[in-house]
Amino acid sequence: MAEIIQRDGTWAFDGTTVRITPGLHRSVALLRQTYGEIDVPLTAVAGVAYEPERRRGRLRLTLREAADPLLQATGGRLPDTADPYRLTVDADRSGVAEYVAEEIRQALLLEQLPPGPADAYLVPGPAVPVSVRSSDGLVSFDGSRVRIDWSETSDRVKRATGPRVIALDDLEEVEWVPGSGYEDGVLRFVPKGAPKGSPHSKLPAEKDPYALDLWGNARKDLLTALVAAAVTARLPHPSAPRGTPPLRPRQPDHDVLLRRLRQLGELHRQDVLTDEEFAATKRVVLRDFR
Repeated sequence: MAEIIQRDGTWAFDGTTVRITPGLHRSVALLRQTYGEIDVPLTAVAGVAYEPERRRGRLRLTLREAADPLLQATGGRLPDTADPYRLTVDADRSGVAEYVAEEIRQALLLEQLPPGPADAYLVPGPAVPVSVRSSDGLVSFDGSRVRIDWSETSDRVKRATGPRVIALDDLEEVEWVPGSGYEDGVLRFVPKGAPKGSPHSKLPAEKDPYALDLWGNARKDLLTALVAAAVTARLPHPSAPRGTPPLRPRQPDHDVLLRRLRQLGELHRQDVLTDEEFAATKRVVLRDFR
């Protein structure tokens, strides 16, 4: 077992899987803490590198193209601090970081894994149900449908239409772009029949009833990437023939749900989640575990 434990998180490699556990320190991005533990099979890994610096270095895992729904949904637009495949390493632990990287590289050489994009998602992506309160409303995904409940500050046309419910079968893809500088971000659900390669709607995000306009708290709005990834994981893989039906949702795993509740409890104790956010998220997590 090759393992490195840092304030930023823990990476453990057992020869077949890289287990990535985020740190619980307040400096760790909320998206990483909320996503929780990720098991990355060696078959999903394209490479690994340790980048030393004078005070702190970075351990980076590179995944094969189309192997992870989170990376597929975010398209390389996640900030470095929110990237789960990046670990900040203290200078005095650089030797351990190099050792972990070398163990993964050696395993890749021995396995002689095929190069090129993956033909299926090898990382499962965020567990469902998942629910995020953004600046434009509450977006939830239970594995078979997306629901958007607009906030009081949403455009009046959106509020007038009531909650938006979109079945997974009716979705073509998900578009996600984080806010940047003075530019708002967006989480858009593209329905089937939309022109390929162009926005499905001429409406701006703040008026599009299929989109959330991400303009408020950038730290919390980043969490919408988890919804984008969870939906992407259940849509046909990019390599699948056009017209392939979405994946059917699986029953929730008992251990995964318990671990998710523990993580939420820890975030609540650290005041990362307010009482209202904790209660709402817990209700969504428990809803499908009856």
